[in-house]
Amino acid sequence: MEKIKAIKNTVWSGVGIGAVVPLFPGALVWFLMQKVVVLKKADLLLIGCIALNAFLMNYFFKQNKDNVARGIISITFLWAFAFFFYKVL
Repeated sequence: MEKIKAIKNTVWSGVGIGAVVPLFPGALVWFLMQKVVVLKKADLLLIGCIALNAFLMNYFFKQNKDNVARGIISITFLWAFAFFFYKVL
């Protein structure tokens, strides 16, 4: 809890958090999609990984760290665009 409170209230902190958090579950989901036949077409699981940022954004807004939450929402739009690009191709 102290580490979360030690995060500086900057947009760049939020961008870093928002970029890193979906990577770990996203990599796991991607691996499972490649190895498990049933999950081959389950692309919406990747959206779930991006949705983790929504929970973080809400948490940081409640902690009055508005700039961190703004950074998270900014990078979330980029993640969503990357997912859209992936789905179209």
